[in-house]
Amino acid sequence: MPDPTPLIPHPASVAGPQTSRDRILPGALRVEALALQVAGKPLIDIDRLLLDPRSVTIIMGPNGAGKSLFLRLIHGLIAPSSGWISWGEVACGEATRSTQAMVFQKPVLLRRSVAANIDFVLRHRSGNRAERRSRCDELLTLVGLAGQGQQPARLLSGGEQQRLALARALATRPKVLLLDEPTASLDPASVQMIEQIVLASSAAQTKVIFVTHDVGQARRLAGDVAFLHHGQLAEHGPAAKFFANPSSESAQAYLSGRIVL
Repeated sequence: MPDPTPLIPHPASVAGPQTSRDRILPGALRVEALALQVAGKPLIDIDRLLLDPRSVTIIMGPNGAGKSLFLRLIHGLIAPSSGWISWGEVACGEATRSTQAMVFQKPVLLRRSVAANIDFVLRHRSGNRAERRSRCDELLTLVGLAGQGQQPARLLSGGEQQRLALARALATRPKVLLLDEPTASLDPASVQMIEQIVLASSAAQTKVIFVTHDVGQARRLAGDVAFLHHGQLAEHGPAAKFFANPSSESAQAYLSGRIVL
């Protein structure tokens, strides 16, 4: 696997002076000429994408479109073959990754109690035990797990485990929250609670990038939508425009329920 902290040239060093159209807001995600190839096979090829830091961005597309790979690239878990990624004016790397948190489709929990899963994250940021306990209680209440702190995490239901994974991701108050189909196969109550937390996080100035196949969920959450097809950006724009009148044939087919090849 490539080094997860790629040496990506800063856009300003190669792109020349910014125009008003190119002016980057603090915390905005900027992707330029991003490509990922594995064994000579192109998996991601995105010429340009700029995401506003103030809205919930939904990433959609058929299976195999590259949605999960794209999240891993922008989180710095894998290195691109070429191109660059920056947050605001800071190139993707350790400095940006430390301000982000990611929740995967299948929760990965420690073989510890519910509370200990959260404290594991908190104690790397704060040595004050009382503050950590208060923050842990706050998070467990937020995700509907109050009173279950001493229960073994792996004995929780699927929906409860994913809510715990979300609580752990939010523990350090990240600036960016990356969610890779976090509600797939969950019960309706957990889906509703996670969506409410996502909207509340966005309202509290956390940038949320959320991968989903659920069109209804995308309509409920999205401020803007980026639609991927065969690893390429088929279109990106405000949610209202995307759902009312998608410009790409692949998105039109997807939203109408047709098979997208």
